[in-house]
Amino acid sequence: MLLRNARVSGGADGLVDVRIENGVIVGIGRDAASAAAPGEERDLGGRWLSPGLWDNHVHFSQWALVQQRLDVSSAGSAREAAAMVGAAIEAADADRGSTLPYIGYGFRDALWGDEPTVEALDAVGGGRPVVLVSGDLHAVWLNTPALTLYGHAGHSGMLVEEPAFEITRRLGIVADELLDRWADAAARHAASRGVVGIVDLEMSWSLDNWTRRIAAGTRSLRVEFGVYAQHLDRAIELGLRTGDRVNDLLAVGPLKLISDGSLNTRTAYCFDEYPGREGQEHSHGLLTLPPEELLPLMRRGAEAGLLPTVHAIGDHANALALDAFAEIGIGGRIEHAQLLAADDLARFGALGVVASVQPDHALDDRDVAERHWAGRTGRAFALRSLLDSGAELALGSDAPVSPLDPWVSIAAAVARSRGGREPWHPEQSISTAEALAASTRTSVAVGERADLIVTDDDPLAVPVDGLRRMGVAATLLGGRFTHDAL
Repeated sequence: MLLRNARVSGGADGLVDVRIENGVIVGIGRDAASAAAPGEERDLGGRWLSPGLWDNHVHFSQWALVQQRLDVSSAGSAREAAAMVGAAIEAADADRGSTLPYIGYGFRDALWGDEPTVEALDAVGGGRPVVLVSGDLHAVWLNTPALTLYGHAGHSGMLVEEPAFEITRRLGIVADELLDRWADAAARHAASRGVVGIVDLEMSWSLDNWTRRIAAGTRSLRVEFGVYAQHLDRAIELGLRTGDRVNDLLAVGPLKLISDGSLNTRTAYCFDEYPGREGQEHSHGLLTLPPEELLPLMRRGAEAGLLPTVHAIGDHANALALDAFAEIGIGGRIEHAQLLAADDLARFGALGVVASVQPDHALDDRDVAERHWAGRTGRAFALRSLLDSGAELALGSDAPVSPLDPWVSIAAAVARSRGGREPWHPEQSISTAEALAASTRTSVAVGERADLIVTDDDPLAVPVDGLRRMGVAATLLGGRFTHDAL
């Protein structure tokens, strides 16, 4: 492959030709063309060439599934969300009387003035099971038929954390052929946004899913798949180690452990109590893996070669996770790191723990944080402080919590705003170059893998408000086009 007349983002001025052989960049410059072996040539016409983008935290099957579900993310109250469900069921004439659950996604109830009750969904479900999955995936809201269907008859209707995860897993049980078709479409769309790789932290056993999908022709992305605690024995028995390659596109990712809940459900584990819950059970949030359980799992995984990554959102959960990394004496990752104690910022870099962060969550959660983390939001989503303290950042979406689109994450990290609102704690913004560095794994250089994107504009020069809408003309994975709109 020879890419002619390219401009390299962040490189020297002027046009260059880029020669690719066996998926690797082997020449850059005007002399690259003369050394090229016969093969495909493409004229980029002065467009910009940059490293391909990674989304470092996705739940890929969930992302594919929610594209098929009712979007209730715009609901500003329980009443409004229920009305959206009722209208959708009313419009689906062919589905009347169905016993299959009607599924919606995306509600965020932390700021609602009314309670999401089982009665509200009963009134609009027409006797059909209704399940709404929260935007952060940590809660599900069910009506009476759905509660009965999933073994929670008599419950109030709102389930959080592990009971919610179990129902979400059951909702995801569809025929492999159908889910794989949806996943392939989602992977192709991701490639159209410049994505060359993902870290898939889906809760299912992803090795078999991705081996099957890639064999069937889903070849738009590189995938690193996570292993959860419930699958640790199986992974060890198979000899899986973080970084090992299964095939040319699939590799073993980290051991994923969930230590607390989320902000929207008020289950993120914090040093301070949540307002209005003082003195109640779990008033500080929910510690789902206390140190006496977290440490043995991390140690066992590390000894088997599976690098731990710990979900921690509240400041106390993050402190405990960092304590565990320090005790074991191994680096790894913390997923989310949303609220941090000031003394813990420098511990990330010192311990070699990567902060795997999702900047767009800051914009989803800013109002919730101001209410439930009042007085502490200056250390929430503290990207600038983490970088300045020596931490390594890895940007992601947590799709479907935010869109699987790294430009959205990059824009949020730089602007700390969207929709015309004033920036939220702009002192925690990072530069476009820093956000891109946290979203890429290669560079445009000789010897590097040819995972590349082509854009009409230089990403480093685009105004902040244009990053979210950044157009991608082409994406190459190992020198092979996975998206081509040139």
